[in-house]
Amino acid sequence: MHNDVAPVAPVALSTSGTTPADVVAVARHGARVELTDQARAAMAAARRVVDDLAARPEPVYGVSTGFGALAVRHIDAGLRARLQRNIVRSHAAGMGPRVEREVVRALMFLRLKTIASGHTGVRPEVADTMAAVLNAGITPVVHEYGSLGCSGDLAPLSHCALTLLGEGEAEGRDGALAPAGELLAGHGIAPVELREKEGLALLNGTDGMLGMLLLAGADLAGLLTAADVTAALTLEALLGTDRVLAPGLQAVRPHPGQATSADNMLRVLAGSGLTGHHQDEAPRVQDAYSVRCAPQVAGAGRDTLAHAMAVAGRELAAAVDNPVVLGDRVESNGNFHGAPLGYVLDFLAIAVADLASIAERRTDRLLDRNRSHGLPPFLAADPGVDSGLMIAQYTQAALVSELKRLAAPASVDSIPSSAMQEDHVSMGWSAARKLRTALDGLTRVVAVELCAATRALELRAPLAERGLRPGPAARAVVAAARSAGVRGVGEDRFLAPDLAAAEEFVRSGGLVAAAESTTGPLA
Repeated sequence: MHNDVAPVAPVALSTSGTTPADVVAVARHGARVELTDQARAAMAAARRVVDDLAARPEPVYGVSTGFGALAVRHIDAGLRARLQRNIVRSHAAGMGPRVEREVVRALMFLRLKTIASGHTGVRPEVADTMAAVLNAGITPVVHEYGSLGCSGDLAPLSHCALTLLGEGEAEGRDGALAPAGELLAGHGIAPVELREKEGLALLNGTDGMLGMLLLAGADLAGLLTAADVTAALTLEALLGTDRVLAPGLQAVRPHPGQATSADNMLRVLAGSGLTGHHQDEAPRVQDAYSVRCAPQVAGAGRDTLAHAMAVAGRELAAAVDNPVVLGDRVESNGNFHGAPLGYVLDFLAIAVADLASIAERRTDRLLDRNRSHGLPPFLAADPGVDSGLMIAQYTQAALVSELKRLAAPASVDSIPSSAMQEDHVSMGWSAARKLRTALDGLTRVVAVELCAATRALELRAPLAERGLRPGPAARAVVAAARSAGVRGVGEDRFLAPDLAAAEEFVRSGGLVAAAESTTGPLA
């Protein structure tokens, strides 16, 4: 649910974390990153602690030892630069398709956020290089597979750190792949030479999981509003009642998300002449669950998203590294474990699947002449000669089935690694990857409901003779959808382009914007 936007304001990183909006601005819209004087001072102070510990004869994990199951070896001072370089090279072991540019930018920015906190011991000049790479639009090649979500997103972050060394492949601002060293040189950026602890600090974080959670949160927020709009259009097309959406009824079960979704639907239905006719030609006491319970289901999704964003907010305020610099000492810890993020990423996939499921049931109801209260079979222009949206619903059903499979949690699927040193992992990266796929599926499911609901509203045109017309919001959505290439009732035609246009109309925010042209801002 996003479009390219005009240049955005720079984002300043200090020691206190960042915001979801800043992450989206950098990851998705290319906002420039700047480091504050406070961050530089904190990084320099933490570095002095690391340098002092590195000079001592006793081993300190991450500073003068190996890593993971190899932490028992004390590393001589002459080998420590090689140690830090080697951990980056060896851990850059991802495989599979490339990860999306916005995800890579998000995880790079979030790792820089933690370094700027002053708890990692990384030198300010390394942070400056990270910011320069982001600002130059250089995006490391990161692969789909390699992270177990503990100790953070090691392989994805390693591929990013490799770019800082001038090694591996990266993508330029123009989208072309090139050796990272060439891209750095083209922007006057010198590769870094890592010192004690720095290689480890560049790899040891939950930044990929968190970045995908924040991007998913932004997208799902828009999709929840879009789903409220299409649910309202379907209710209207089915001549249903809006009385179930009344604020008083919502108040007796005070879930905040439910009240928000019901209010959105009421505002979309304002001024409709089609609602409230559920006891006319085809009398029924109440609407089916998929219509009547739309705000309960979408509202539960909203509340789930609010919980997930609360977890994300705590993680944004965190400095995730192992070990961390605390005052004048360095302490090992387990804060890199991705369980808090993995759980909510999986929870969101469940909400996404259920929201898609109820939307598909509403679509099927519109297409079934026995349940649509006077609409033609499959919303076809000439049923029998034309098949209408019959197979569009098949596509929607296939998507919903896929979303149900994607709702199976990844975070319960721990698998041991590092010679049993890392014997319980979060799989949070996998949870995030499948959530991104699920959001694409939900976008398409909502798009199919949009196609059906707008066509059904057009097919109610004969009721206009009795003064029964869709409301202003519905008329605005139908007009905007048609302008966007989502064609209406007519003889059967190649349907895939219509569905693709509907998907882009939803994804771009065009659907919500069309409704808001009459309702004002929806939540």
